[in-house]
Amino acid sequence: MQSTKQRQHTPIAALVVMGLGWALLGSAANAQTSHPGTAPLTLQTLFEQAWQRQPEAQSAALRREAAQATRSAAAAWTAEPVALELSTQTDRPGSNQGSREAEVGLALPLWLPGERARKAALADAELQALNSRQRAAQLQLAATVREAWWAAQRAQADWALAQDRLNNAQRLAADVARRVRAGDLARADQAQADGAVAQAEAALAEAHGARDAAQASLAAWGIKVFPDLALADAAEPEPPVPDATTAAAQHPAAADWQDQAEVARRAADLAAVQTRANPELTVAATRAREQAGDRYQQTFTVGLRVPLGGGDRAQAKQAAARAEALAAEVRAAAERDRLAADIAAAVARVKATQAQRDALARNAALAQGTRGFIDKAFRLGEADGPTRLRVELEAAQAERQLARASIDAAAAISHLRQALGLLPQ
Repeated sequence: MQSTKQRQHTPIAALVVMGLGWALLGSAANAQTSHPGTAPLTLQTLFEQAWQRQPEAQSAALRREAAQATRSAAAAWTAEPVALELSTQTDRPGSNQGSREAEVGLALPLWLPGERARKAALADAELQALNSRQRAAQLQLAATVREAWWAAQRAQADWALAQDRLNNAQRLAADVARRVRAGDLARADQAQADGAVAQAEAALAEAHGARDAAQASLAAWGIKVFPDLALADAAEPEPPVPDATTAAAQHPAAADWQDQAEVARRAADLAAVQTRANPELTVAATRAREQAGDRYQQTFTVGLRVPLGGGDRAQAKQAAARAEALAAEVRAAAERDRLAADIAAAVARVKATQAQRDALARNAALAQGTRGFIDKAFRLGEADGPTRLRVELEAAQAERQLARASIDAAAAISHLRQALGLLPQ
């Protein structure tokens, strides 16, 4: 017998959820009618507009260009740009007499053994870290945008339900007034009905203010706020949930710290070979004469300048780089553990909110059925005014609870996507 009742409640609950969704879509459509040239705002659009206003987005192209230039420098034939050397010498300044000598040379900084390959590896690691840092910044922004979005959705739903509550209260008050004039009800019933209208008006005013405040907060993300801003109520798709440990390892926040650790390791490897300054190969041509009237003689010089070891400074640079690598690796491990716990909690939250939504859908279906029965009985004179008002309030409360639960379930999926490192969609 119990299973039969559950089968009967399931379609009713589904109809309640669908009806509530269509009611909220209708309120958004009415808001859209006021501004026919504006499409309903979506979470993905809100995030994209917010990201374009961020410093990380506006400077991303220049940072990537700088990283690519560093990579190109690592592929050059010389460790530093070639230097041109010019010199002249005479024993009688200001005169064309006496000896003269002019020299033109090039100084070519040479790579240390293994330095070129390690510098290229460091440049590649920095370019990868730049990409992961940008993705982590996007995800951090997505968390804030999602919070503001679902707050606006809750306020929008509360406003729509408050409007419906006022319409029902006004309709009930009109019915009571008609029956009072006919002598079927007492003036006390009229006072209670009018009080219910006043309470509904107060609730609508509060919901209207909360909705305007929630929508105004969207202006911080570059959204033009106007009255009756339409919000699309489509929830984000529920993602497949992999193993929490695997998902945490692939999370952009963990990847950011892991890539920073890789940069520090590459920097330590480079510091290990940069134990002294780069040697220089010098190629020079000299043109000289002994005295006025002599023919100029030309000579060529090839030299090699080899600096000695860097000593403690090179060791300090290497130790600092390895310390940064170790710190970033420890932070990456801690971040993976935290993310795995967040993912597990988000999965549990999705299951709980969905179960709560289904239970409240059945409750709202029963409340709506009861309201229909009592409304019919009230019109036939078989139910009194206080009972009708009580049932109306209970049905309105059930609808509000279902609306909140539906939004909470959608927000829980959004939070799960956030925990998995997925951007708004």
